[in-house]
Amino acid sequence: MPDPIPASREADTVTSGEFRRVLGRFATGIVAVAALDAVGRPAALAVNSFASVSLRPPLVSFCVAETSSSWPRIRPTERIGVSILADHQLPVCDRLAASGPDKLHGTEWHLSPGGAPLVAGAIGWLECSLQDEYWAGDHVIALCHVHHLAVGESDAPLLFHSGRYGTFRPGPLPMHR
Repeated sequence: MPDPIPASREADTVTSGEFRRVLGRFATGIVAVAALDAVGRPAALAVNSFASVSLRPPLVSFCVAETSSSWPRIRPTERIGVSILADHQLPVCDRLAASGPDKLHGTEWHLSPGGAPLVAGAIGWLECSLQDEYWAGDHVIALCHVHHLAVGESDAPLLFHSGRYGTFRPGPLPMHR
């Protein structure tokens, strides 16, 4: 007989610490979200809540904290670059997660076809435009339409799990039915 399921908590009694601890068990990839602001300076942030939403039309989403100082600079732009970070790009992630206006300083980047900053060496990238925003608690969910995309130079992603960074080396998987 399986072990009994541990006691659960009602949603209204869940603490932030418990929430983080449980959801930290879910491994997430990390993307750099970037754009050129109204005066042509790059604005960027790190996001681990990135997800594909739809194939037709091609849509993706990500969540941004309401306290973000970068999102107000990125939101009104025509094009947003999303770079899927590789395992060797932890220093880039650290810079993007820190406070400050010039988060891409010291990071090699180039422009997408529509003019959005993309981190060089990423495992893939997408060029998007903001389609809609939805407020959800202390975050905004950004829904974006994808205009251009490409696979990058590496295939080992930077992952976040249980409060630590790691990677996954793709390889053959056994067939399961």
